[in-house]
Amino acid sequence: MAENVSVQKSKKNNMFSFSKYINKWGILLAIVLLVIFFAIMSPGIFLTWPNIINILRSISITTIIAIGLTLSITIDGLDLSVGSAATVSSSLIVSFFVWYNLHALIAIPLALLITSIIALINAFLIVKVKIPDLYATLATMFIFEGVAMTYTGGGSISSGMSRLDGTPTTGSLPTIFSRFGQTPWIIIIMIVIVLVVHFLLNHTKHGRYMYMIGGNPEAARLSGISVNKYKTAAYILSTLFAGIGGLVAASYIGSAQVNIGAGYLMPGVAAAFIGSSFAGNGKVNAFGTFFGALLVGILQNGLVMISVPYYSLNIVIGIVLALALASTYYKKD
Repeated sequence: MAENVSVQKSKKNNMFSFSKYINKWGILLAIVLLVIFFAIMSPGIFLTWPNIINILRSISITTIIAIGLTLSITIDGLDLSVGSAATVSSSLIVSFFVWYNLHALIAIPLALLITSIIALINAFLIVKVKIPDLYATLATMFIFEGVAMTYTGGGSISSGMSRLDGTPTTGSLPTIFSRFGQTPWIIIIMIVIVLVVHFLLNHTKHGRYMYMIGGNPEAARLSGISVNKYKTAAYILSTLFAGIGGLVAASYIGSAQVNIGAGYLMPGVAAAFIGSSFAGNGKVNAFGTFFGALLVGILQNGLVMISVPYYSLNIVIGIVLALALASTYYKKD
């Protein structure tokens, strides 16, 4: 009898350990299994250096924008306006170069500064007006998408195109800006941003405060932490990185496109939440967001290689997101 109980406890402990291992390293295991699968299905193509670089380049903009989302989620929010921020910064930077012939050292900071208006409005609605984060940023998402479309006249902006009133333009994207979207710079920018935010969240008191606010804002307030200031800072940083993502997107494409940022919102959300299971954190983190974006990038790249229709990709990505969230939040009784 005692032996049976002991055996059952041992099995239960083994199951618990296995579940804990999957919960902690499941995302890396999934990446390894996907790489093996696609390498077998596309021999001599998938695991080539050019394709690896192509995957890293393809996830760079998503990762940068997702890092902004990560910062908003740390305080238990969700900044749905990051796509609009990317669109606004993309439209501004290209117009500054093409329409107004501004120097890069003036145009880049100015574009990010004006884009930060989104963060200030978000912070006002959330901190002062007390609108829940999701609803406030949903509203500003639509507002600033409309602002960007109105500013560009509902069309794209590129070198050689006339202004809205028909005035000819002579400006062009400077070489230094064009390099932002080229390899290896686009990948380097992504890696630097991931490392900076990882350091902020895990090795400074400010990061710990943000996690504390996300876990229990009232307890954080009673501990002397200025909850409103850190929420405001989180949304400013979220918008800043989304703005940088928009600049890199404009550089990569070579023009400003209508609603370019909208296409990065859902992959960014997926990357942040998939990555929350990384290393068993159970909370969003910079490295996890990167690996979440990498997982999505490998899926997209590999599925295209094995001729899965592009319109079916979101089905697979959605399933992976659901499984990742299940591995994070499911607790065995």
